[in-house]
Amino acid sequence: MFGDICEYGLGGFAEYVCAGEDALVLKTATTTFEEAASLPMAGVSALQGLRDKGRIRPGQKVLINGASGGVGTFAVQIAKNYGANVTGVCSTSKMDMVLSIGADHVIDYTQEDFTKSGEQYDLILDVAAYRSILNYKRALSPKGIYVCTGGSMGKWVQAMLLGPLISLRGSKKLGSGGVAQPNHEDFLYLKELLEAGKVIPVIDRRYPLSEIVEALRYLEEGQARGKVVISIDDSGET
Repeated sequence: MFGDICEYGLGGFAEYVCAGEDALVLKTATTTFEEAASLPMAGVSALQGLRDKGRIRPGQKVLINGASGGVGTFAVQIAKNYGANVTGVCSTSKMDMVLSIGADHVIDYTQEDFTKSGEQYDLILDVAAYRSILNYKRALSPKGIYVCTGGSMGKWVQAMLLGPLISLRGSKKLGSGGVAQPNHEDFLYLKELLEAGKVIPVIDRRYPLSEIVEALRYLEEGQARGKVVISIDDSGET
């Protein structure tokens, strides 16, 4: 099974946990425990940011800023499943990986500032906000939507507070995606994508339960490609 236990108390680094059945869905036999564990929060954040806040539609030009991280790798694949033309933004060493999971285009942020290129996008999902919200506005099409779901706290707060005010003038909409709301229906939807091979979790590293400190240290460095998972025992069950 996999799911989210936030409503039953935080703390998932344990061999056993008690949660209500509405917080979990059955994984399939073809899904590894590691893949299942990587899916809930990151997958739901990507799905709700694109679908609920971003109102994604087929044929749109969608940009994922932070496309190589946990949420970003799911966002690229989910956006492609919606029929969007997807551009991923990441560092040089991760460009090939982002292309391999379905991105139509990739931008190396160390070489190019997409907010100054002249290209405009119908939807920008920002998982790694580090610019002024006014810069992102410049990269939106006339009726484009900008959704901030991660990045520095300062930029996230800026999107949450200033975004709605900026949106009052003109047709461009900017704001924060807020905190993802895990729910049974979205878990089932993500499970269907996983079963159909339309979403494949990208797992960078696996750590045993005894090395949680090292896992968190690596994650905080910000260099992970996709997800970092904790294996409960030597069999790989997560």
